[in-house]
Amino acid sequence: MNIINKNNTKIITGTLHEINLLIKSVPPILLILFVASVFSMNLLANKSICIPLDWFALDCGLIVSWFVFLVLDVLTKHFGPKAATQISLLATLLNFLFCIVFSIVSIIPGNWGESFVEGSQSIINTALDNTFGGTWYIIFISAVSFTVSAVINNFTNYSVGKLFIKNPKGKLAFMCRSYISTAVGQFTDNFIFSLLVSRLFFGWSIVQCITCSLFGMTAELICEGVFTPLGYKICKNWDKNKVGEEYLRCIGATQEQ
Repeated sequence: MNIINKNNTKIITGTLHEINLLIKSVPPILLILFVASVFSMNLLANKSICIPLDWFALDCGLIVSWFVFLVLDVLTKHFGPKAATQISLLATLLNFLFCIVFSIVSIIPGNWGESFVEGSQSIINTALDNTFGGTWYIIFISAVSFTVSAVINNFTNYSVGKLFIKNPKGKLAFMCRSYISTAVGQFTDNFIFSLLVSRLFFGWSIVQCITCSLFGMTAELICEGVFTPLGYKICKNWDKNKVGEEYLRCIGATQEQ
């Protein structure tokens, strides 16, 4: 029993050490933007984009969701799928923290600045409280769908990269990794969310869930496609400047043990 406990303690300590090194290795600006984008993505999803088609729906979350998956592609390429998944889980936990803060603010008595409209103060103020406070099932399902899609995106990206034997660090390899993994990841994210929220709570059909997930995926892919060359340049720059070398040495040594 003591041996098992010691081994478990060693594993936990080693994992925490790896995560600590990883957080130190990821450039702080990119990490901050990533976490902020994950939170913004869920908040902006509250606003739908007006489209005159019943079976087609998009929300403003796609404005930043493509960036989230582009960062995951860069992290997977440089640090590996396990590291990208750990960063995703960190962002999810921080997202919950922010949601708790916003929920507390929404129940504090007071008025939002935009609610001061003659005759409509109460209605507008309640609407703003509900928007920023969020609904528990939307927050929870959004976190679940993002976490699942992030894991799928990261390991799909890694698997596609393994197919490029001759030039795995080339531009073509990076583009294929990004587009394929993002397509799969974004569809998964959209479909899980629409299936568990839109269908369960708002009566969408399966066809609506699938079509909206596909079109949402396409719109997000177009946005990411514009900036994927930038992601490739970031990876090349990280390789050149040996970003995260201490972390990469650490996981290399762990894998050899």
